[in-house]
Amino acid sequence: MFKRVIFSIFIISALLVTSLPARAATATGTIGINVLLNTKITNPILADLGNYGKVRNVVYEIKAVTMQISADQLPAIKLLPYVAIANRDVKRNGAPVDTVSVTDFSDGRSTWDLDSINVTEFGTTSRQVAYDGSGVYVAVLDTGLVDAWRQYFPQERIAVEYAKVFGGGGNDYGNVSEPTNKWEHDQNSHGTHVTSTILGYSMYGTSINGVAPMATVIPVKVLNQNGSGWSSVVARGIVYVADLKVGPLAGFPVVINMSLGGPSLDPMEKAAVDYAVGKGVIIVASAGNGGTNGMGYPGAYAPVISVAASGWIGEWRPAGSRTWWYNQNVPDPTDAANFYITSFSSRQKTGQDLDVAAPGSWVVGPYQVNSGQISYYFLGGTSMASPHVAGIVALMAQKNPALTAANAETYLENSAIALPAGCRTVYGPSGSSTSVCWDTDATGFGLATANAALALVP
Repeated sequence: MFKRVIFSIFIISALLVTSLPARAATATGTIGINVLLNTKITNPILADLGNYGKVRNVVYEIKAVTMQISADQLPAIKLLPYVAIANRDVKRNGAPVDTVSVTDFSDGRSTWDLDSINVTEFGTTSRQVAYDGSGVYVAVLDTGLVDAWRQYFPQERIAVEYAKVFGGGGNDYGNVSEPTNKWEHDQNSHGTHVTSTILGYSMYGTSINGVAPMATVIPVKVLNQNGSGWSSVVARGIVYVADLKVGPLAGFPVVINMSLGGPSLDPMEKAAVDYAVGKGVIIVASAGNGGTNGMGYPGAYAPVISVAASGWIGEWRPAGSRTWWYNQNVPDPTDAANFYITSFSSRQKTGQDLDVAAPGSWVVGPYQVNSGQISYYFLGGTSMASPHVAGIVALMAQKNPALTAANAETYLENSAIALPAGCRTVYGPSGSSTSVCWDTDATGFGLATANAALALVP
């Protein structure tokens, strides 16, 4: 079994701390498994599977079930004539208060990362693109939102009526539960920071712009309070969003952002991705923080738009400045010489698909280390890069609501700014410098920019 981690690195009090994966299940005893069938699910099949263990959940849309079994029963289940594949579930690691007084942040302050993707321009509050995400739903499959989310985001931008929680999975021996309301009681903050890149946010009353500030975010909590989860739970979240797309949201574009993953693609999760894409959902995911160890999944799976993490060489200049992220201009967002690929960003290996890169170094957003205490932190990771591209896709889908996942990926790739293999000198908060280098396997098609991608959308 593979462990899974959230694809982010937390920068707290100028220290770099990587999140740790949760402990794997034991190799023997009772386990949770995912089973994909090669035929429709029927009552006789479910009854037969019951002879090998307990069927916990049935996902008819993708012909999948989760089960609680004794580990020694797995080989026999794999040989059943109606079973396409069966495997252990694998890890995935990525109270209301006062409300925000404004309804969106489209006139908010420009930050370096939005400047670098040409959504905003330094020194102005005017957006540089004609779209703001209106009419588009972005499902954020993550840890949910913190209790104080109404102090960061307008209530109008969060689709509370569709917010959902999926829990359990392999940690609960195959049972995928659906607790209520936990989506807005997150203690991890990862999903809140990711959401802030898409919508923008209030920073102590000051509006900070977002990539798609008028999009509507659907929080789907698939990771627990430790920031870890299971592929069966992620798959349920994906299917849930796909069913929204063909149900109450049939008239709207729907995008999924997943800042999570791990080193292998679980078959149940793959089936869920295929199902969602087939229903018209566009999926964006982080490439992973594995560096030269290769990309994470589902990001590396071809139908998913994967995102590497880039940085700006102007970070922390002058030395010690903690306000550079909003008071310094990115000289030319179209000039690749101003950017680099972070050392932690996953490189593409054989059989993996890396699409584009976006800001994922020193991105500021809401992040609480104490429950209920408003706070903001620099975070770095491909977790931060992914929502930049999910936001760009929302802008593209606003321009053309019939946009498909394949077309969105093509437009992003064809409009990306090439970032050839090379090295950059990058400075840190203390003023010390380091040389950051990357090869052609680190960038995909290059740096994503909103204006260029939108220009290709008919």
